[in-house]
Amino acid sequence: MRIGAVFPQIEIGPDPGAVKAFAQAAEQMGYTHLLAFDHVVGANRASRPGFDGPYDHESLFHEPLVLFGYLAGLTSRIELTTGVIILPQRQAVLVAKQAAEVDVLSHGRLRLGIGIGWNDVEYEALGENFKNRGRRSEEQVELMQRLWTEPLVTFEGKYHKVTDAGLNPLPVQRPIPVWFGGQAEAVLDRVARLGQGWFPLGKPDERMGTKIERLREKTRAAGRDPAAVGIESWVAIGTKPEEEWAAQARAWRDLGATHLSVYTVGGNRSSPDGHIQALEQFKRVTASL
Repeated sequence: MRIGAVFPQIEIGPDPGAVKAFAQAAEQMGYTHLLAFDHVVGANRASRPGFDGPYDHESLFHEPLVLFGYLAGLTSRIELTTGVIILPQRQAVLVAKQAAEVDVLSHGRLRLGIGIGWNDVEYEALGENFKNRGRRSEEQVELMQRLWTEPLVTFEGKYHKVTDAGLNPLPVQRPIPVWFGGQAEAVLDRVARLGQGWFPLGKPDERMGTKIERLREKTRAAGRDPAAVGIESWVAIGTKPEEEWAAQARAWRDLGATHLSVYTVGGNRSSPDGHIQALEQFKRVTASL
């Protein structure tokens, strides 16, 4: 099981030096990947009495693909992972271009996790349709995979049209691996047919085991090898006692998780150094894994 670190978006702050220090420390400690969450704009709760989302305009988020363009030149081994970027609120061809550029600058270290999101405020602000986001994301992935592997593409779908055009430069990875986040059956279907991996949300329990087995069945039905489809969750060490960390990691491993990320947010850490120390602590506690 590959163990990575979640970039502590809402607690890292805006200082580029802190961003650099966290990424380089994670790489030096041997974490295999750096996973970043995504939000473009945050809603003002004061003007939306019914808003109950976990993030708002006071939650600081670095834009993942710009962030990874910066970190590509400051790291050399660690994989750069979006977990997940909200794809349907963006233009598919532009995301394909940005992802290809990150992959080129990082020498093939990008893993693109995508999801459809929950925040209609962002979709409104970005001028995209919230209601058809699931169906549209599937077509987006199909188009992006062609753009990453063919010098010229002609594509006409329900939502996108490209006429004899292509990206230059193409990415190092052809195609860039796409992982899907989400819990709905439709997401499992997309992973089985189109994805290289899945980000489940939930606990490593019997119910999750059933979902994972269902994903494997769907993957076989799609004519693909389930072993080629990765699974990644995370351990929230900022909100869990130390004695639970290794148990959580083992539980995910036993369910068949191929990747795990360490989430340090929520532990009353007052500085970026606190998040680096938490990564060091997790390494010590789980050395036997």
